[in-house]
Amino acid sequence: MEMASILAFSLGGPEIALIIFAFILLFGAKKIPELARGLGKGIREFKDASKDVRNEIEKAGEEANK
Repeated sequence: MEMASILAFSLGGPEIALIIFAFILLFGAKKIPELARGLGKGIREFKDASKDVRNEIEKAGEEANK
């Protein structure tokens, strides 16, 4: 099991509400969508980079088999 899924199952409603409240308190309600957009963009860039690395490894493996 992944660490994130293990962590998600161990958190209940009150704990998640407390985390959300802490985020709102620290960053403010107007800043949270901006942070979420930045996080989404970072995750997308990471996935694209990992896909490029995977393609390069596959390409190198195909060339080695020739």
